[in-house]
Amino acid sequence: MVAGATRGAGRGIAVELGAAGATVYVTGRTTRSQQSEYARPETIEETAELVSSAGGKGIAVQVDHLIPEEVRKLVDRIRAEQGKLDVLVNDIWGGEKLFEWNKPVWDHDLQNGLRMLRLGIDTHLITAHYALPLMIERPGSLLVEVTDGTAEYNAEHYRLSPFYDLAKVAVTRMAWAHAKDLAPHGATSVSLTPGWLRSEMMLEAYGVTEENWRDATAKVPHFVISETPRFVGRAVAALAADPDRARWNGQSLSSGGLAQVYGFTDLDGSRPDAWRYVPEVQDAGKPADATGYR
Repeated sequence: MVAGATRGAGRGIAVELGAAGATVYVTGRTTRSQQSEYARPETIEETAELVSSAGGKGIAVQVDHLIPEEVRKLVDRIRAEQGKLDVLVNDIWGGEKLFEWNKPVWDHDLQNGLRMLRLGIDTHLITAHYALPLMIERPGSLLVEVTDGTAEYNAEHYRLSPFYDLAKVAVTRMAWAHAKDLAPHGATSVSLTPGWLRSEMMLEAYGVTEENWRDATAKVPHFVISETPRFVGRAVAALAADPDRARWNGQSLSSGGLAQVYGFTDLDGSRPDAWRYVPEVQDAGKPADATGYR
């Protein structure tokens, strides 16, 4: 199951799991007949079709992961149809239009901030509550909690606002906590972050497409280290295929870091290592140059 697979990293992960031959339940709120507050064109049906086109079997299920009963019904359906759940990717987010850059708690819109925490934390816990009991019935399952930033980076850097910072740090800690509970059942839990993601929303914001994304570096030079959503998808597929994945249990991982271990590449054949580049080049005030980082 890829929870939160309508667009962005979730879609990229779902497609790459499909390319590995998996049956993937893709969830989200936006369908061809109903949009979420994002008011964007991407739908879960499109994601499911991409999964199937890649070689897997995509199954779209509209779910609001803040509503426990909807999540429970989803897991009951997976149990009835598949009898097992090997991989759960918690990529639920929905906060892009809610956070306010570089604002202290007293200046940030309170309701937007609290909604961000519900979308970024509560959804993950609700989904884990219902899905993990099915996963631990068979040893070897994998939980991937998707966040923004590695534990090492986030421990030393303030992430935009107290609300955003807490939402992203909490997911990493959540994966670590789940690892403690899952280990006795032979299951693995990790947190995983993509780098600077060329999501549909990001490309649109910069006025470029995947085909000409480098044009955006004229205004945003460090965008040179960016990656497609499929790159983090390949990271998840590599973890799922690794019989020794338990070695990662409880760890904070990145797409670029795992590419160095497993040898996969982004769609262009490169291996962008954003979470090494960002502190060493961008935060250090050096000119944008991805040489040696992709």
